[in-house]
Amino acid sequence: MLKTFRIGGIHPPENKLSAGKKIEQLALPDQVVIPLSQHLGAPTQAVVAKGDKVKVGTLIAKAGGFVSANVHASVSGTVAKIDTVVDASGYRKPALFIDVEGDEWEPSIDLSEELSAHIDSISAEDILRKISENGIVGMGGATFPTHVKLTPPSGMKAEILIVNGVECEPYLTADHALMLEKGKEILIGVRLLMKSIQVNKAIIAIENNKKDAIANLELLAREYEGIEVCPLQMKYPQGGEKQLIDAVISRQVPSGALPIATGAVVQNVATAFAVYEAVMKNKPLIERVVTVTGKCLTHPSNFKVRIGTSISLLIEAAGGLPEDTGKVIGGGPMMGKALVSTSVPITKGSSGVLLISRKESQRKESTSCIRCAKCTSVCSMGLEPFLLGTLAERGMFEEMEKELVMNCIECGSCNFTCPAHRPLLDYIRLGKSKVGAIIRNRKK
Repeated sequence: MLKTFRIGGIHPPENKLSAGKKIEQLALPDQVVIPLSQHLGAPTQAVVAKGDKVKVGTLIAKAGGFVSANVHASVSGTVAKIDTVVDASGYRKPALFIDVEGDEWEPSIDLSEELSAHIDSISAEDILRKISENGIVGMGGATFPTHVKLTPPSGMKAEILIVNGVECEPYLTADHALMLEKGKEILIGVRLLMKSIQVNKAIIAIENNKKDAIANLELLAREYEGIEVCPLQMKYPQGGEKQLIDAVISRQVPSGALPIATGAVVQNVATAFAVYEAVMKNKPLIERVVTVTGKCLTHPSNFKVRIGTSISLLIEAAGGLPEDTGKVIGGGPMMGKALVSTSVPITKGSSGVLLISRKESQRKESTSCIRCAKCTSVCSMGLEPFLLGTLAERGMFEEMEKELVMNCIECGSCNFTCPAHRPLLDYIRLGKSKVGAIIRNRKK
């Protein structure tokens, strides 16, 4: 029997409309808008100014601390201005506007198609340095700086690397496409990650609805000692770090603890590919694969796209914006957020763009909670979403902290299953932001 995590979970419709679609290279835009901070942690500081010439891979913003990540130019051209842009969060953030002029790359980047697999001479320190210099972050959506995650706190030691190829979010297929087309590079990236944290075992976890990806990586992994592929049952939110650790090695992360407490380090398959490019090709994280999808779209697709490209250009390449579009969502339908505009730029954490019709996007009228406990039964963190929602609605944020609201991973399973159509996730997100502020002020 296939493994899965033990607490909660749901089975939303897959709607993998772009599965099997090859990765297409999106044409260069006329201008890119690159947010200066595309990661969790300290903001970056711009190191270029208006009028400066940049090449693809030029450092344009330097990390603002250890928990931060460098940002590089994704195109060659001239810095038009430093201004603010509304990003996927809906807030204005500092960004660099670069007018595209040709496609000239930094000479230090290896642009050959030849596979680079000679990693024996590379030290763990060199791997971490390359990852840090090239601005690699978690590409499953969390965008935590990768070099930080590969540096466990004092007294903690990694025992195993878990590579996340689950992609359980409905509609999204970017990781699936990458595993089919870049399997060899991903496996070299896995070996580099293993070496960086000094472990001898890695497990690539993939849900069983991606049998072609499982078969491809199982075949390729035969050449690499210590790497195995683990098919998993299909259950959402299995791609969550804590849920994946439970599914793969049957260990649960204690409340308030880091995943390293279980001995596991988790990295996304797209991150493993980015690590390969950063270490073996000296290529910064300046592009990524993004799924553009929706039932109303003419051509749901997987695009390889430069960071800073407007989402409107991806939608245009996928057939254009349908007239009956109700919402454009950054990410998938469960954890993604509706965008205020299609001019929002693609960032390092952009895994998908989902278009849904007006009919699909209309919320059903909310009614009183009927105490059915369905939200509690599906919560993968063992919380009581109905209670957290009520506490947030009443502004009882101190009580929310006591009820462990900060453990919520915002997967949306409670919303999905609520027969009263209560906006539980909206209330919980509000509560988490308020409780987070209370905690920060307390520490000060």
